Amino acid sequence: MAERKRQLVAAEITEAALQLCAVKGFDTTTVDEIVVAAGISRRTFFRYFSSKEDVAIQLLASLGTDMRDELRARPAGEPPATALRHAVGMAIDHCVDEPLKSLRVVQLILRTPVLHARMLERQAQWREGLTAELAVRLGRDPVTDLFPEMAAGMALAAFDAAMRHWSVSDGTADPQELTDRAFAVIGPALDQAG
Repeated sequence: MAERKRQLVAAEITEAALQLCAVKGFDTTTVDEIVVAAGISRRTFFRYFSSKEDVAIQLLASLGTDMRDELRARPAGEPPATALRHAVGMAIDHCVDEPLKSLRVVQLILRTPVLHARMLERQAQWREGLTAELAVRLGRDPVTDLFPEMAAGMALAAFDAAMRHWSVSDGTADPQELTDRAFAVIGPALDQAG
């Protein structure tokens, strides 16, 4: 019950922040304004988030773990491109599940340099997790073999490309179809080296 309440409060703060940022822009929106819009105290805000940047980025926090877990769950003999496509597809499913909210977050991140930098930091962590899991799947040493890291990086580049095109289309393009197209480009390289 306490965790459910925590999730609801975090969701309310996030929604208030996203609405303000959509109107005022991220850089000019302050924590004090978010606090007022959400009807909470500064202390409550900082119990849930360490900064206003975390409000946007936290929506993506679990994606790396989810992608790694999906890659781990794929059949052992599956080609790398297929396994990675499914792992990235799981992250895309989050966007499909809440398209309006996800689109606002993606657009905010891509248009705000400080958020984009935080997203790239987060993706570096995702790449580490995917690299380690792919190395285990393929029986390769991620320290001496470049393939697991390169493959993870290419999969995340496909994810980025799909998210950028989805953002530019203002949500009219299908993010899963965009991801399929991105993997059609990188798939042969992934499977040839895998």
